[in-house]
Amino acid sequence: MSDRRLEHHRAGSGEPLLLLHGVGHTWRAWRGILPELEGGFDVVAPDLPGFGGSAPLPAGTAPTLGALADAVERELDALGWEAPYVAGNSLGGQIALELARRGRARTVVAVSPAGMWTPRESLWGRSVLRLMRTLSFAPRPDLALRLAPVRLVVAGGVLGRPWRADPGELAEATLFVRKSSAFGATSREVHRRHPEGLGEIRAPVLVVWGTRDRLTLPRQATRWVDAIPGAELRWLPGLGHLPMLEDPELVAHTIRDFIAGAGRTPAPGSTASGALRPTASTTPSP
Repeated sequence: MSDRRLEHHRAGSGEPLLLLHGVGHTWRAWRGILPELEGGFDVVAPDLPGFGGSAPLPAGTAPTLGALADAVERELDALGWEAPYVAGNSLGGQIALELARRGRARTVVAVSPAGMWTPRESLWGRSVLRLMRTLSFAPRPDLALRLAPVRLVVAGGVLGRPWRADPGELAEATLFVRKSSAFGATSREVHRRHPEGLGEIRAPVLVVWGTRDRLTLPRQATRWVDAIPGAELRWLPGLGHLPMLEDPELVAHTIRDFIAGAGRTPAPGSTASGALRPTASTTPSP
């Protein structure tokens, strides 16, 4: 078993909060919300194996959900954290839910967690990721991304309003996609299997989904909520797959509010299982 630590950002004080990014990104995906969260939490945001500054998994170890969750668990052990609050985006959301299944998460905010695809949706998601990877090798993205149409092409799959994206931040993210040694293998693994054991989760779970998510489609959200006992669902109108890049204040407040309210009696309008359903005014179009 590897004892290698994950590269990570740590700051703030208070109760422990773990932030997990998705495929192709790094801990910097959370950079915009860190000032808000570090005022009340001891925040750790690691680079997952093979992304950012973290070494890939040992040779011969496939980047399956289980192997990635094992690596994060070892990091929790090294930090001395038994069950922190956890928020994760995309692949990070799926890992967060696996940690909850293992009893290693006090609460989970899963932002557009990867998974729950139909075969056609999986094909679409893999196509979007392949396009992003291919475009990341274009020369001088820092110059090209100054043009709104280029931002639309490059980030249209993951941002609700890509033309509004900061060109510098988008160029940085594009370079991390290019440099991710685990991008291809991890993308394949995350699409290979459906998540299992979700009915075993006992921690409070909030599933968060942007209504303009074009990578993991909004209709996948209710599948997660139906599979997790007592899970709640919250829509983020107009946002895409990476809402923390588009509206960091909203995402930070969503995480803080859920942690503060976790364990309270389900709000009016909950189903018998505790899963909050969006009203007609907030349900995204299919």
